[in-house]
Amino acid sequence: MKQKSTNQKAEELKGEFEEKVLYINRCSKVVKGGRKFSFSALILVGDGNGRIGFGFAKANEVSDAIRKGTDAAKKNIFSFEREGTTIPHEIVIEWDGARVLLRPAPEGTGVIAGSKVRSVLELGGLKDIVAKSSGSNNPLNQVRATVKALSSLKNRESTLKKRGQRV
Repeated sequence: MKQKSTNQKAEELKGEFEEKVLYINRCSKVVKGGRKFSFSALILVGDGNGRIGFGFAKANEVSDAIRKGTDAAKKNIFSFEREGTTIPHEIVIEWDGARVLLRPAPEGTGVIAGSKVRSVLELGGLKDIVAKSSGSNNPLNQVRATVKALSSLKNRESTLKKRGQRV
């Protein structure tokens, strides 16, 4: 069985995934001739159906940073457990000072979350969820904590089966 190259995989994913630029940071370095600027970009891709990925890249131009971030995001796509339009259970995750609480909500609640966490949840296809972000307000750490929380979700039926209980 022959494996596909990353370019072929990215081309296949191009149509079905939505891309979103979450954060662009300008960094300056003082050199002999003045200031030299570089940029970093945090990019999120998702299909709205339980699959998301994020990428973080740096470059000397904004467009290059966005392109590199998008490529990185498409390589890091993963799927997570959902239960209808929400998540199966409550979860609290900490990542480098950023603490994210995700709580399932009844249908019709909507996405109640801060801007970066909201973007991750919406691109993942969740419609009814309550999230609280505390601690660090660093966008990269908030996104990493949210992604870690989503990837840590477990299916209710399989967990009960493992425990030997009825569904």
